Amino acid sequence: MALYEHVFLARQDVSAQQVDALVEQYKGVIEANGGKVGRIENWGLKSLTYRINKNRKAHYALMDIDAPAAAIHEMERQMRINEDILRYMTIAVEAHEEGPSAMMQKRDRDDRPRRDGDDRGPRREFGDRPRRDFGDRPPRGDRPPREDRA
Repeated sequence: MALYEHVFLARQDVSAQQVDALVEQYKGVIEANGGKVGRIENWGLKSLTYRINKNRKAHYALMDIDAPAAAIHEMERQMRINEDILRYMTIAVEAHEEGPSAMMQKRDRDDRPRRDGDDRGPRREFGDRPRRDFGDRPPRGDRPPREDRA
């Protein structure tokens, strides 16, 4: 049997319990066809980069699957029929990752560089910029000065 990572996006108006029910439904399809599902992660409701079927957000879910190809085809066939599933993607992998996926790892915000003026100098307030009076600017090029400004 091959190893797969499967991610699907569910509509934004379904509840978290309905997403869990979808995961269990597709887990049952995999197990009925001779496979097994390992890690399951619910990434929650996230914004989409672009709208899909008038949805601006979607519930994301990840499943690590160890199953024959026929089980994956049957699961994907049922996902195509289901109106609550916006998109799905299945990728064959050499080995499943240990621990939480990259989406679930908590990023330490102190590791990122700070933008408090260390590299650009101090910030100026809004009114600090000197105002220019354009009336005292010398004429450009070889044009004579305008009569109305003399």
